[in-house]
Amino acid sequence: MLERMRRGKSLHGVTIHGDTVYTAGLAADDIDTDMEGQTRQVCAKIDTILGMAGTDRRHIIRAQIFITDMAAKPRMDAAWLDWLDAEDLPCRATIGVADLGDPRRLIEVVVTAARPANDG
Repeated sequence: MLERMRRGKSLHGVTIHGDTVYTAGLAADDIDTDMEGQTRQVCAKIDTILGMAGTDRRHIIRAQIFITDMAAKPRMDAAWLDWLDAEDLPCRATIGVADLGDPRRLIEVVVTAARPANDG
């Protein structure tokens, strides 16, 4: 059975299949900030969305990170590693892309997370 959340006209922001949560691409709202600032905004969005889906960042299985400037990757990594505990790092791919729709948009992240069993 599929559960869909954050329904939109062209996509759903979250799809849940069994105990696996899939997100659409998440981007910063304030795109006038630098890579680190945008990454922190995206991480906060991930926290909110995973919370709505009954899970959290500790259960992220996989992340796909799209960035427009690979030279800014160390600043993205700094924010990402500050947000996640070293014990909870997911599998990850960071992919350089030409653009994300607006030249000020520097990062978009897609995550897959497990939804833990409710033990009580």
